[in-house]
Amino acid sequence: MEQKIAVQIDDLTVAYNYKPVLWDIDLTVPEGVLMAIVGPNGAGKSTLIKTILGIIKPIAGSVSIYGEAYSKQRKLVAYVPQKGSVDWDFPTTALDVVMMGTYGSLGWIRRPGQKEKKIALEAMEKVGMLAYKARQISQLSGGQQQRVFLARALAQDASIYFMDEPLQGVDATTEIAIINILKELRKSGKTVIVVHHDLQTVPEYFDWVTFLNVKKIATGPVKEIFNDDNLTQTYGINYKVAVNK
Repeated sequence: MEQKIAVQIDDLTVAYNYKPVLWDIDLTVPEGVLMAIVGPNGAGKSTLIKTILGIIKPIAGSVSIYGEAYSKQRKLVAYVPQKGSVDWDFPTTALDVVMMGTYGSLGWIRRPGQKEKKIALEAMEKVGMLAYKARQISQLSGGQQQRVFLARALAQDASIYFMDEPLQGVDATTEIAIINILKELRKSGKTVIVVHHDLQTVPEYFDWVTFLNVKKIATGPVKEIFNDDNLTQTYGINYKVAVNK
């Protein structure tokens, strides 16, 4: 059976003040992979995700989600932004944040009810945050905040999950917990796309990888393309990596 294409990007170029941040990107992401996007600072990793989600407008090229524009496929997509881009002082509880993940299925008129609350509580239990449901988000640690935003994404029950450095600044226990959840999502047929910075853990955590440095350097299965040549091309220095064959 032919594998479905979850995300298709063609000839994508994004520029800030006439300076290209992403240049002529072609990228095909098959359904059901757990993919890392790796590259140096300023490579355009976060910009790529934000452009796919329509947050940033490209100057050229196209993006499709299961063959349609993102605007038509919003309900299929969940997004966990970078921790630094969130206002953690906003006065709301962890449970309220997670329940926001159910709003897409409600439309604009209906308010969340018992069904949505049950979905949110189950998502919080999956990420080990049920005991903190009434806690203000500003009172949570960095790792706990990240788990709450992951729970919000889980509550959406999306087909594709985009995560911008979800492991940044979390402790080892939280990192393992998050990765296990991402692997469970992949096992259930979901597509998970993660901006990731720790090259050492790529072979252990992911089955697919995209190397990016303004241009796409390479994309494909980790076992095939996570190698010294692609790392050197991406980072501009000689890299030696140990890849689990």
